[in-house]
Amino acid sequence: MLPRRLNPNVLVSGTPGTGKSTTCELLQRRLKDATYYNISDFAREHNCYSGYDEGRKSHIVDEDLLLDELEPLLRKGGAIVDWHVNDVFPERLIDLVVVLRCDNSTLYDRLQMRKYHDAKIQENLDAEIMGVVMQDALDSYAQEIVVELRSDTADEMDENVDRIVAWTENWLKQHKDGVTNELDGQNEDASSEEDQDYEDDTQSEDSSQSDK
Repeated sequence: MLPRRLNPNVLVSGTPGTGKSTTCELLQRRLKDATYYNISDFAREHNCYSGYDEGRKSHIVDEDLLLDELEPLLRKGGAIVDWHVNDVFPERLIDLVVVLRCDNSTLYDRLQMRKYHDAKIQENLDAEIMGVVMQDALDSYAQEIVVELRSDTADEMDENVDRIVAWTENWLKQHKDGVTNELDGQNEDASSEEDQDYEDDTQSEDSSQSDK
């Protein structure tokens, strides 16, 4: 019998500055059985680097080394993963992908507060305008587990946390025996309805907000 994980893994993604870390920290406070993995910190602590990018003034993460270190932890379940790259983590280990989006003026202010240099700020603004992270998420995971949430204000972040917590509670009710760490028809069918309901709820709310 395949080993099973009893808690879902949630990937919180988005362009740098969209509020991933704040959202994940709030989630960890609400989900007592969850473990928060900030991949920037995790890669540094486990030396998952392949070099240094002088242009961006940042280390280059070796995705193979990263996955070697992180996959055993994801197999246990209950992970909140904070990272702006989507295609590193196998779909069989991720139950919900949340892509945070942000207004460019707000994003610009946040990146300036981080002391990002101008070229790096512009690169991230362009990525947000073009929806690069969202498209990567849709290319990497089944559409029904990917949701897009606005993250411009503290109130929106709180609302997002409420919605992810509600999704987690629903997942636990529908998967009392847990799930395997492999993609199989039973797991996909069992999760598709709940994920579609969640997606419909988020899309309808986002639509109503855009009409204001």
